[in-house]
Amino acid sequence: MVTNTSGKKKTAVARATVSDGTGKVRINSQPVELVEPEQSRLKMLEPFRIAEADLREDIDIDVEISGGGFAGQADAARTAIARGLVQHNNDAELRDAYLSFDRSLLVNDVRQSESKKWGGPGARARYQKSYR
Repeated sequence: MVTNTSGKKKTAVARATVSDGTGKVRINSQPVELVEPEQSRLKMLEPFRIAEADLREDIDIDVEISGGGFAGQADAARTAIARGLVQHNNDAELRDAYLSFDRSLLVNDVRQSESKKWGGPGARARYQKSYR
């Protein structure tokens, strides 16, 4: 059985394909062990640490990530992997464990950075005004 899921964070979009296999996790066609920085790798593998240990051995996960920076991509991949595991195993207990740990494992973070406006250096900040 093959399951397709997605995850989003800021402008990063991750699409995960979960299928029966031998425990390989690939991010953009390379093994997850090669992902740098290490903080991103640990974030992407978080769904496996919460679930039981033998869950990873019998599935393969391919994740394609585009957009965003390394932190946003890691969060998007984490959401896509967790959703894929819940959907592939059809496990309500696993779903509840993810929700009690961190809701963003199963629910996209919809927050986006606010766009810059005229009259200032950023979204809300204004240029200083001189009176003398």
